[in-house]
This record gives sequence, C-alpha cells and structure tokens, in this order.
Amino acid sequence: MQTLIAFWNILRKDIENYYLKPPNISWGIIFPLSWTIMQLIRSQGDIGIEELLPGLMAMSVLFGTTSMLAVTITFERRNRSFDRLLIAPISTSTLVIAKILGAILFGILNAFVPVIFAAFFINLSGINWGITLAAVILIAITSALLGLLIAVSAKEVFEAQTFSNFFRFPMLFLCGLFIPIDKLPVILKPISFCLPLTYGTDILNGAITGNSIFNAIFNISVMLVFTTLLFFLCLRNIKTKWIL
Repeated sequence: MQTLIAFWNILRKDIENYYLKPPNISWGIIFPLSWTIMQLIRSQGDIGIEELLPGLMAMSVLFGTTSMLAVTITFERRNRSFDRLLIAPISTSTLVIAKILGAILFGILNAFVPVIFAAFFINLSGINWGITLAAVILIAITSALLGLLIAVSAKEVFEAQTFSNFFRFPMLFLCGLFIPIDKLPVILKPISFCLPLTYGTDILNGAITGNSIFNAIFNISVMLVFTTLLFFLCLRNIKTKWIL
C-alpha cells in the first residue's frame, strides 16, 4: 500500500507541476497542427491527410514525451529534489515507472490531437483503432524511456534538449515518418531498422493506411524488446551514475 501511495504521489506531483501547464498543453496542439499545414502546403495536394496522419501521430508522441521527461528529470536533478526520491523507501523500478508514466500519458494525448483535426476533413471509419492505440502506447513508452535515458546523461536542461534533438531529428527522416524507408539510401536503411520508432510508425501505417512493411505482431514484438532493453538501461544508468 505504501508503494502505491508513493507511486501515485510522484505521478500526481509531476502532472500538476509540469504536464498541466498551459505551454505544455499548447505544445501538444500547435506543434502537430503546424506540421500538418506545412506538409499539406509542401505536397500541393499530392499527399492526403490520411497518408500524413501516421507520421504526425508518431512525431507528436516522440517530441511530447522526450521533451517533457528530459526537462523535468534534469530540472529535478539540478535542484536536488530527485535525490530525495532516490532515498525514498521504494524500489528504483517503481520510481522509474512513476516518473515516465506522466510523460507516457502526455504523449498519448498528443498523438490524438492530429486525429481530432483530421476528423474534420476525412472519414476515419476505416482505421483499426485497437492496433492504433497499441502502437501509440508502445511509441509513448519507448520515447519516454529514451527521454529518461537522455536525462540521466545530462546535467543541465539545455544539455538534455540538445541530446534529445540529436536523436529526434534523425528519426524524422530515418523511421518512415514522412519519407518511406524504401526510398532511403541503401546505407541508411540498416540504421532505420535499429530504431524503435520505425516499427511503431509501421504499425500506424498498417492500421491507418493499410501499407506496412511488417505485420503488426512482428512490429509489436520488436517494440516490446526495445521497451525491455531501454527500461533496464535506464535502471542501470540511474544506479551507476546517480546512486553509486
């Protein structure tokens, strides 16, 4: 019971202090909307909203989760408030899950902002919503863990943001968000298949447009492997860099 109380208090504090602030809420609306408008103008009608939707959803999750988590963890570490959590009578695994859950929920909400806008222009009845939700959740989890992994390696907020951009922007072009993987140079394709967002985007493409490289079960399995790997990497880095 004490673990659940501690878990809930950590999550509630993060949501109230970070995720419910007006700038963060507007970030989840303005950023996907601006990218949608930019892509539609650039394509000059050659690309429909349905083709853009998987990339916009994946990008909204990626930027929302990594930005928030990298900033909050780094800020708390600098102010020594995170140190008090490390000595609390809860396991490191519970602490990690409590800290990333707020970012995961924020990323999931961000993902459906483009869907709400798209619903005004196109018919979304053909989308497999079950697979879409599973993809969004997995992308949010892997992105949150990536943000935490970055935050562990940074000492200041600007460092965390810089490290985040080092990973995020290459993903925009290598994970099939807006450029199909089969159109990438041969030398870049192996890199693309080493990134978890590639498989999350592929799930969304299959669920929304019906065009995917792999089947959903394979993609979900790979995403679960990435989730497990990133989770244990985060635990190891926290224990070695912040505790020992």
